[in-house]
Amino acid sequence: MEKADKIKQLRALTGMNRKEFCEYFQIPYRTVSEWERDGRHAPDYLVRLLEYYIRIEQITKDKVDAKPGSSLESSMREHFGEDE
Repeated sequence: MEKADKIKQLRALTGMNRKEFCEYFQIPYRTVSEWERDGRHAPDYLVRLLEYYIRIEQITKDKVDAKPGSSLESSMREHFGEDE
């Protein structure tokens, strides 16, 4: 599978649009756009890490939005352990 297709597949698994995906994983929007258009290639290790994290944490937009008062940003902070 091409890296561009893999990135699209991973994003589809989450149910997030590109903007939400980028915000959640703190990846610049333009970078993900380039990866998905196959203009640039994501490093192999990054694709593997994204796949692992998404599958293990079972990250989906519905799961993130289901928490009362949650947002993608606050959920991301919770997952990555960053202070607000």
